[in-house]
Amino acid sequence: MSTESSDGVERLRMSALSNRKSVMTTEAYLEFERQSEIKHEYLNGEIFAMSGASERHNLIVLNTGASLHTQLRKRPCKAYPSDMRVRIKGTSFYTYPDLSAVCGNAEFEDDVLDTLLNPSVIIEVLSPSTENYNRGKKFQQYRKLDSLQDYVLIAQDSMRIEHYARQGEQWILTDVTSADGIVTLASIGCTLALSDVYEKVTFESDDES
Repeated sequence: MSTESSDGVERLRMSALSNRKSVMTTEAYLEFERQSEIKHEYLNGEIFAMSGASERHNLIVLNTGASLHTQLRKRPCKAYPSDMRVRIKGTSFYTYPDLSAVCGNAEFEDDVLDTLLNPSVIIEVLSPSTENYNRGKKFQQYRKLDSLQDYVLIAQDSMRIEHYARQGEQWILTDVTSADGIVTLASIGCTLALSDVYEKVTFESDDES
């Protein structure tokens, strides 16, 4: 179940904790989160519980992560799954991207090493309830990361990857929809082939045929 913020923007894959917003400090949030069995996003003193994901979502994340992991082996770069929390420095926004990656030295909030501060790449898998948030409010937060060079949105209801690449003060969008399409992530020297990202993924039109 998802919930909407006060300005009507739908929260991705989240519901307000105990059906209400809960206000706490960042220190209290981290202490709470590190003991919690489920993940929560944090923004401006409010926490939001994150729900599970569909089979397609999980397959896409696993396929994409496996591709990045293979390409980054024996290189000074790392890819992280959704358990790696990311904080936007200078803000109180903590979140869990579906995938993130960084080359060179990874910077963390503290010595627990569970809150990444300098991702070069962030990847989110879209769903009807998360799409607007990932493109809008969440991307606005991500753009505050000086380290971020590539932002990738992967559809799960069709074969489509939207790649936003940073060029100075601008973000250039490349929309890839062909089965033989390839997305280039220059900041980490990797590519994502749609055939790999969507391996074993079926869509509703496939189920009906």
